[in-house]
Amino acid sequence: MRDKRTTKLLIAVFLIVGLIPIVGALEATPNTIVAASDSSAADKASAAYVCDGVNDHVEIQAALNALPSSGGVVLLTSGTYNCAGIIAPRASSTLMGEGESTTFLKFTNDGRINVDREYITVDGFHIQGSGYSSGVKWLGVMNIRASHAKIHNITGTADASIQAVYLLVHDPTVYAPTLEDVEFINCQAVDTGTYGFLHNAWGSTNMVIKNVRYDNCAAINCGKYGQFNPWITGFDFAELNDMDGLRVTNCLAEGTTESGFHFEFDPKVTNAVLENCVSRNNGQKAFPTKAYNANDMSTHYFGCGYYAPNCDVTFINCTAEGNSMNGFYTTNGGKLYNCVEKDTGIGRTDFSYRVPAGYYSVPSRSVNPSTVMENCTSINSRAFGLQVDLANNVKIRNFHLIDPVGYNGKGSSLGGTNGQFDNSEVSIYASGNRVETLVWAKENVNTVFSGQIVSDAAKPFVIEGYRTQNVLVKDMEIVSRTL
Repeated sequence: MRDKRTTKLLIAVFLIVGLIPIVGALEATPNTIVAASDSSAADKASAAYVCDGVNDHVEIQAALNALPSSGGVVLLTSGTYNCAGIIAPRASSTLMGEGESTTFLKFTNDGRINVDREYITVDGFHIQGSGYSSGVKWLGVMNIRASHAKIHNITGTADASIQAVYLLVHDPTVYAPTLEDVEFINCQAVDTGTYGFLHNAWGSTNMVIKNVRYDNCAAINCGKYGQFNPWITGFDFAELNDMDGLRVTNCLAEGTTESGFHFEFDPKVTNAVLENCVSRNNGQKAFPTKAYNANDMSTHYFGCGYYAPNCDVTFINCTAEGNSMNGFYTTNGGKLYNCVEKDTGIGRTDFSYRVPAGYYSVPSRSVNPSTVMENCTSINSRAFGLQVDLANNVKIRNFHLIDPVGYNGKGSSLGGTNGQFDNSEVSIYASGNRVETLVWAKENVNTVFSGQIVSDAAKPFVIEGYRTQNVLVKDMEIVSRTL
């Protein structure tokens, strides 16, 4: 049985061949059907190409090659397609299945999908890749290397022999212009040994990827079943590439080896927005067992819900829950509105070399404002709920710090752990009795505090430090939790 998309496709065919009069001079879009070896008899009867279960990419590619230069649609009916080679749709074409739970493409022998021409759409099937050779390991099961691509309704997985399920990469040997205008809608990477969604750029020209959109996509258990490397993330939006104009809405990252949503430290990221996203239970690998050393990669660790250093990125209504190191890591341009962090560091007990924080911004002083948080909440963080240090021009407004477990008796650190918290404003509403101090301000200069603390803690609000000066506390209320 075909789904609604297929029904619409067949209706379009009837319209095209003239069974129903058409007004206007619209050019017909040819359509070709491919059936799998295990497709139904009816599907095989309607197909122009019927696969035999071996090297099925050959029939699929033949169907794509048979489309006119103007493009068209190739439909893969329900069934399993065993592909031991590359599928490369032509420009302006659509490769469509009958749904992620009914149309399956299984790639072996370095097989994959290469979206190397403009205006390609892939829609409605499941991809699986395994057993890749070293010569192609830096690629993905699906590679998007040309602009104006639409990736819709795809579920994918891969073992640890290849770098990603979905790779969006500027490769100048394939496509020299700027890579831009790519969208992922209703796509998933599930139970992988590698990255879910990865952006990258090779070479030295046109390193910026522009105008990429994700909606209702998910990366689940990336790195749970083997590991391509120790740094596997769910979504990595900036690896070696710069990124301009990213929109991510209603997306989920869960159970990854490292961070759920990730931007590397060095790329330039501008005009990025993540809205209504959820990142939970990420940072599954163990904490380092020795102190940080820049030259010792075993001491490097992310483990964040959202990792976005030095990025012009805005988070709106995003949630981080149960991530191992930080819920939100944002510095030098991060803006957070109506975000919630809960249970950061849960399940971790040894903080000898890593101390979790729900919201982390260190250092953050190269732009003005450097970090903005409005109407954000930290709930039950297993160490600091909020840690902002080596910071200047920070705006924290209506922040709710709820019952942190704390570290060394402190529920938050504003300049406390590294020194310097200058020219900033903090409006904070803190509560809880599990720490001696809920709000710890140290080495502050020209900073204004307001809000409310509800606690029976011994020292609920501490301001200290040899360089501390010109700190104003106004409209601040401290209330006993029991009296």
